[in-house]
Order: sequence, then structure tokens, then C-alpha cells
Amino acid sequence: MEPSRDRALLLEMYRRMLLIRRFDERVAELHSAGEIAGGVHLTIGQEAAVVGACLALRADDYMTGTHRSHGHPLAKGARPEPLMAELLGRRSGVNKGKGGSMHLADFSVGSLGETSIVGSGLPIATGGALSAKMRRTTQVALCFFGDGAANEGAFHESLNLAALWSLPVVFFCENNQYALTTAVQASCSIPNIADRACAYGIPGVVVDGQDPIASYDAVAAAADRARSGAGPTLIEAKTYRYTEHAQGLRLSYRTDDEVNEWRARDPISSFRVKLQDLGVGATELERIEAQISATIDSAVDLARSSEFPAFEEAFQDLFADEGVS
Repeated sequence: MEPSRDRALLLEMYRRMLLIRRFDERVAELHSAGEIAGGVHLTIGQEAAVVGACLALRADDYMTGTHRSHGHPLAKGARPEPLMAELLGRRSGVNKGKGGSMHLADFSVGSLGETSIVGSGLPIATGGALSAKMRRTTQVALCFFGDGAANEGAFHESLNLAALWSLPVVFFCENNQYALTTAVQASCSIPNIADRACAYGIPGVVVDGQDPIASYDAVAAAADRARSGAGPTLIEAKTYRYTEHAQGLRLSYRTDDEVNEWRARDPISSFRVKLQDLGVGATELERIEAQISATIDSAVDLARSSEFPAFEEAFQDLFADEGVS
């Protein structure tokens, strides 16, 4: 085992990556079977980036995600049962069955929300960071966004304001190479999205998004900087989604060779080999894998046994309760 690495941390990285992978694999099955309605965007292939980033945070730190949303709360420590119930539209869901796949929020782990609006999490995370600074809590806001969102006005507005006010926010770009079908090379005039950090006078860091340790180290350093009052950091994780932009789409814009090249660097299988090289036995890894499978099976069973929300509940939780000032 690497002397600078905690064995428990490395095993937790593997556990959370595998949890996200198995969760999304089951979601794909349920969506194909018609049990999950609406658009579904899977995290398969990008687990290392989100897990490494979230494990570098404190439990009370904030996080905002994207429409590719299942992996973010799971990486932050959310329970899979209410998340699965939410996707199946059940009352026991994390948002009472009214948010669905693209609009998950779990305040219990600091997840401020995820939406289908590209780039919308950037100003929300910036606002969360401003709140933490004003309340002097030393909390940090971690903002996930994709390469497509880096071309939205909200990206530049948020980075500019965060840098100007030295806000405790970490901007984390999951560059999975495509904004739906548009290759990043066709929409970005520089080699790295992180290079844009210099325009705002903040650090820009590029990491291997298939290695959870690389993301962990980068976010840990950025979070320390943010807590010290030095302001934001822009991190870009080079990663890849193995599935289509959304479940069920059949589009032609990338080659099989490209997909297979990235699959050869699968974050989970690669990290499993790394753990074994560091002395973790196959029996221990198989125990973790069996536990994850059982957890996902239980989450699906619990979701299926839960009730759908009643019609009259559709307009609940939209406004503050009477008497709240």
C-alpha cells in the first residue's frame, strides 16, 4: 500500500465507483423496460472523476451536479434507496417522486440540486459559496459541469464573480469529450478548458479523469485553497462516457475504435488491478462487489414496493408554508 494513501480511503473509492456503475447499469435496464420514464443520462465511464472529487470534501460541503446526475449524490455519500425510488417516481424518493432522473437534490449530503439546464449549477454553486463566506463556515462548494457548459455565459459569469470575491468554490469540469454529439475540439479554441482559468486569475488544473486519486488530490488542494480565503480553482478532468448522451439514443458521431480505446482505461477495472497490486486480496474485493449488488437489488425492491405520489401532491413543496417569513 502506498504509504501516503489510507487503505480505507482507497477501498471507499472502489466501493463508490462500483456503486455508481451498478446503479446506472440497473437504471438502464429499468428504463428500457419502461419502469423509468423520461430522459436518463448515465455516468458509466465517468465514475472516477466524481468519486475522487467528492471524497476530497467535508460532509458539510456543498455540491451541484448536472443532468448526468445519478453519480454525483452517490459519490457524495447519498443513500441509493431514495435515489432509485425517485427515478421510479415514488413518494419515498429523495424528492418525493417529483424530480426524476435529471432533478435530484439531497440536502442531507450537501447536494443543492441538479437540473437539465446546461450550466445552471455554476451560479448556484457560486451562490452557495457566497453564503458560506458570509456565514464564515469554511464550507466549500464543488460545482460539476461538462465541457458543453464551459461555453455557456453562466460559466464565465460565475468564474468571474467567484474570482472577484474570492469565493470558496471549486469548479470541476467533467470533460467527457462531447456535448451531446459535438466534439470538444469543435467548440473550444484552446487545448484545455482549464486554460481559461488564467482569464480570471485563478489556478487551472488538468487531471486524468479515469484515476480517482488524481481527482481527489486536485480537489483536496483546491478545497484547502478555498477554505483559506484564496478563492476558486478550475479543475478539468479528462474522462469519457461509454454510453450515449441519453439512454435510448442511437447516434453516429464517434468511432468504435475511440470508444474501445477509452474502455481499455476503464476506471473501475483499472483501479481494481491497482488495489490488488497494493496488496488488497481478491476475497475482500469480491465481498465489496457482492455487497454492492445486494444494495442495488434492495434499492430496486424498495422502490417498486413504494407508493406513487397522489395527484394532489403535485403542487406541494412549490411554495413556502404559510407563516414563514
